[in-house]
Amino acid sequence: MPSDELIEAVPNFSVGRDGAVIDAIAVASRGVHHLDTDADADHNRMVLTVAGGAPGLLNSVFSAVTVAVERIDLRSHVGVHPRVGAADVVPFVPLANSSLERCRSLAAELGERVWGELHVPVYYYGPGRTLADIRAGRVKPDFGGPNHHLTAGAVCVGARQPLVAFNVILPDTDLSGARAIARSLRESAGGLRGVQTLVFVLPGGRIQLSTNLFRLDEVSPQVVIDELVRRGVALGAQETVGLCPSFVANEAASGRLLEARVAAAAARAGASRCRGRGGEEMDALARRLSREADSLAVLGSGQEDLLAGAERALALAAVLRAAHVLDAELAEMLWLAGQGFRRAVTEVTARRFAARIEAFGRLTKPVPS
Repeated sequence: MPSDELIEAVPNFSVGRDGAVIDAIAVASRGVHHLDTDADADHNRMVLTVAGGAPGLLNSVFSAVTVAVERIDLRSHVGVHPRVGAADVVPFVPLANSSLERCRSLAAELGERVWGELHVPVYYYGPGRTLADIRAGRVKPDFGGPNHHLTAGAVCVGARQPLVAFNVILPDTDLSGARAIARSLRESAGGLRGVQTLVFVLPGGRIQLSTNLFRLDEVSPQVVIDELVRRGVALGAQETVGLCPSFVANEAASGRLLEARVAAAAARAGASRCRGRGGEEMDALARRLSREADSLAVLGSGQEDLLAGAERALALAAVLRAAHVLDAELAEMLWLAGQGFRRAVTEVTARRFAARIEAFGRLTKPVPS
């Protein structure tokens, strides 16, 4: 039976235009729960999000990295995003019953395998050793090097807490002005806490402010937007890259909520187990679970959506338990999703739907079948 440990991996690959390679990388990672594939043609970059227990997650991510090393040639790569490798950045993130230290251990294991089996140099990144340092050539690889692999470059692996990658187009700001705004927002320059920024010029001359928000209890995408509005900066399209925890989600994260994708993955796993048991009743339940997974995956970020998401996640746990397909891992995934959604419900919404909130508060952590 799988454990209740849940770790997220968010590898970034230097491919965003070749659908066959994007699909091959995603397929290679399917040994654990697939949460999202987000490919961007302008950046020529793909962000994959998968989750599971440590042993399976390590194998899944290594398989995806292997495909990237085999099929991406940096010598012909063109894209606006900085990079050092075909499998460029691989962070591990603790979600439930895990820790940052456990994720660092997993990153170390992956690094050893990448160098030992694929012969691609590896950098470890984290506090005191940033991706900017690595990309600028200020540090040497921890494994291999000093020269990078001819076609695959190098891989940066590390561990971190959840962050949000959030972009916004600045339609009335020139490149120089956008760079000045980016500098002023960075935590490292005395700007907003937990903010890293870059500026990209996209096709058509569009100026994109790209942010990584890594102190989510202090700064959310909406805080960044509010600050730009306060300064009188005209704003265009907003974009969440990858997935976003519900408690900091704005409209740009609709359909890209971390908890919604975790609950959807649990529903899909339950559907697969029901199909495996066979029989008309189990097949019908599998179809229902698959529909629920599809619906949850695109859940909006509105307050009523989030409250309903919390209720749906824990209702799913009850359904899977009644079908005798709820193990410790799926129980933990649905509990994490439900609690994450509940955290995102504001006090105003909680007062409006007091009876539903009270009922939710009486629910206990799901027990495996």
